[in-house]
Amino acid sequence: MGNLEGHIAVVTGASRGIGRGVAIGLGEQGATVYVTGRSTGDHPRTIDTTAREVTEAGGLGVPVQTDHFDDGQIAAVFAKVKEDHGHLDILVNNVFKIPDPPAWEGGFWEHPVSIWDDQVGIGLRGHYVASWHAAPLLFKSSKRPIIINITSPAGIVYLFNSSYSVGKAGLDRLTHDMAVELAPKNVTALALRPGPTRTEFIEDQAAQGIQVAMDDAETPMFIGRVAAAVISDPLHHEMTGRVHWSSELGIGYGVVDENGATPMSARQRFENAPRANPYSDEPLQFAPSLAHGGQTKEDSE
Repeated sequence: MGNLEGHIAVVTGASRGIGRGVAIGLGEQGATVYVTGRSTGDHPRTIDTTAREVTEAGGLGVPVQTDHFDDGQIAAVFAKVKEDHGHLDILVNNVFKIPDPPAWEGGFWEHPVSIWDDQVGIGLRGHYVASWHAAPLLFKSSKRPIIINITSPAGIVYLFNSSYSVGKAGLDRLTHDMAVELAPKNVTALALRPGPTRTEFIEDQAAQGIQVAMDDAETPMFIGRVAAAVISDPLHHEMTGRVHWSSELGIGYGVVDENGATPMSARQRFENAPRANPYSDEPLQFAPSLAHGGQTKEDSE
């Protein structure tokens, strides 16, 4: 029996990438996982395939086709959970839309305004809307209910483009403020901050010659197993309101990825990057253009 046997979870944006890894990681521990996303079918990178993999891992995967641009479709996910179980124990907010083409660098005026809607509308507002619908169901949990937000180092350093960084900084703050408001209800809200991660998108970009970090990177399965370890921790309420490096939590919990490896601490990759601190009294530190792995592009070329 897994540590999460009998737990009901929703993982948003789980057709691929980190969401898929989290869904399977919870499945390994016996959870019932509602898998949301737009892509369907029996081929890779779909909610149906992820749901099947959750079940094969030891849990129960339930695919729910959802466009997180549509508030009504988000509401329908939680209406289904309510109808099926009457409560929710775990919400993992992961859904994100990568702009097409990806906006790796450049000034905000060089990108279409739509990248704001992609990166902030889905990666921040979508999380807020999902949490709003999830909250009443989490209050009915008889376990230790929890919301986990998947964030990024961009919350503390300038990374890729301004709308991406703003979305992640906003998510970090949303995590803090939701935790304050959820504390009287005994619901934990925390964020996991992965470093470079070998998602399908990153592997695709590497194949096209884009500079991305692959060595010692986290994998979606590693992050999923870290999430499962956090949820299983009887003291996770002491972590509420904070953003935690997933690599460091994994080291502390003794988590390994599907290859039996533990990635390096992502904090170390970004330790020399200027912090984005608009409240500082010091002059602005002009951030260098960072690659996916945290090093400057000039140093790594």
